[in-house]
Amino acid sequence: MTITFGDLIDDADWVPMPLAGQQENPSYFWQGGGLLADAPVDFAATFAENLFTTTKPIQVPRFNRNPLRVVPGFTVPRHHHNVDEMLFVFAGEYLIEHDENGEPETVRVGPGESFLSRAGTPYTMTAGPEGVTYIETWPRPVAELQTFWHAEGWVPR
Repeated sequence: MTITFGDLIDDADWVPMPLAGQQENPSYFWQGGGLLADAPVDFAATFAENLFTTTKPIQVPRFNRNPLRVVPGFTVPRHHHNVDEMLFVFAGEYLIEHDENGEPETVRVGPGESFLSRAGTPYTMTAGPEGVTYIETWPRPVAELQTFWHAEGWVPR
């Protein structure tokens, strides 16, 4: 087994997230029912120039992960997943608004910290003043991941 290591903190090899076709992703659903493709929001306009991915070959077998970087102050629209999701922050910080036992709560997640979003729990993530670099990961293959997007925080079509 080969493991490749990469430095996610430096600024090299980060590129804008490819947004073409994301709205039509068959695992993206609209909170009120149906696919995100049919929702009155614009995925590309919402995320444009705000979300970056790395081209570094960071591969660990059987580790479902997505390394991302978000610009300062950007808020990822409210959403939830069908499986638990773990976020590991490497640089910067996220302010995450979610419900804890039915009560709204905001937590700060900074470098070296993690956040566990339970399946079915909606949350919003806002990058801090320096932005945020993190990895999101799931206990099941990405092909089984479903994301349910809510109405808050979108650029309309």
